[in-house]
Amino acid sequence: MPWDALSDEQRELRDLVRTLARERIGPRAAEIDASHEFPWDVVELYRENDIFGLFFDEAHGGLGTGTLMALIAIEEVAKVCATSALILAVQELGSLGLKLAGTDEQKQQWLPRLASGEWLCAYALTEAGSGSDSAAMRTTATRDGDEYVLNGSKRFITNASVAHAYTVFAKTDPSAGHAGISAFVVEADAPGFEVTRLEPKMGISGSTTGELAFDECRIPAANLLGAEGDGFKIAMRILDRSRPGVAAQALGIAQGATDYALDYAKTRETMGKPIAQHQLIQAKLADMETECEAARGLLYRFGRMCDDGVDGAELTKASAMAKLKCGDVAMAVTTDAVQILGGYGYIKEYPVERFMRDAKITQIYEGTQEIQRLVIAREMVKESRAFLLAGVV
Repeated sequence: MPWDALSDEQRELRDLVRTLARERIGPRAAEIDASHEFPWDVVELYRENDIFGLFFDEAHGGLGTGTLMALIAIEEVAKVCATSALILAVQELGSLGLKLAGTDEQKQQWLPRLASGEWLCAYALTEAGSGSDSAAMRTTATRDGDEYVLNGSKRFITNASVAHAYTVFAKTDPSAGHAGISAFVVEADAPGFEVTRLEPKMGISGSTTGELAFDECRIPAANLLGAEGDGFKIAMRILDRSRPGVAAQALGIAQGATDYALDYAKTRETMGKPIAQHQLIQAKLADMETECEAARGLLYRFGRMCDDGVDGAELTKASAMAKLKCGDVAMAVTTDAVQILGGYGYIKEYPVERFMRDAKITQIYEGTQEIQRLVIAREMVKESRAFLLAGVV
């Protein structure tokens, strides 16, 4: 058995998810990709096996197994199907606002339904004109008695049309920049709310990505998360904890591509021997495996930090590093996997073509790789390392 630092319970849960992924989800992956249809059967599989519960505390109907275990679950599913892994990652992303800023009443109202998988959720921050620059958002929320009235739109929202609850960010004070942003829970049946468009995409084809419209959308004032003006801080705290979900997806894609390329290289022969015995192929495989393991080290480190209660700047930096490394590894490794398969790697009969398409989005959503580098460097500049230079002339 390969060495790992997991506990017996974590290893048992990992093996359960791995078996479900390989036996039940893997055989569906190509069909999900080709049909572009959201895989409700996978959602039902998660419900039946309490997989959504990995992302929630016992107090709210979850398993309370922690962040590391949640990341491992996403990784295992992504080894066979990035779309199905994304369902898990977004269940965490969409619920984090409630976990971090919700009142006890709000948590009891929504979290148990999310923990069981009865409801799916989504996170709505991005707009057509404000991706990395959230202060430029134009969606507004105006208080009207016991309600807020939302007007505007959101773009590139994962789980659009399948989510039952959306964490939505809007400006309650349009003149205040970041300080004017607030966060709300908007249920899918709220009057004035509509999903107006679903996007055709290069990868993660079975996942819905859409545009949301708010036209005099009325929600209870009790759906405000935190206080007015807390939205940007909440959004950043969410992203610190959700980016590694994308990192886990990326790592799973990379490891799945590596495993498939290795198996192919053992059986495909050229010049009288398996290509795995050719040094140039061996070099690619060695680099792919090493990069996956390096990325896993950063990802699991973040999971353990979260489980140990680390917060603030240290967690922000660790999150960005995990997302940056895993996303870049996914793109590089899947490209090499396609190269190892040669012409076969370029056709849809073999999964590495899908892995390569799916990998690209992990360098874009939840903060682009460029943003991750800015975050990492910003935190580095704040650190004091003078002691390291003591005695250096």
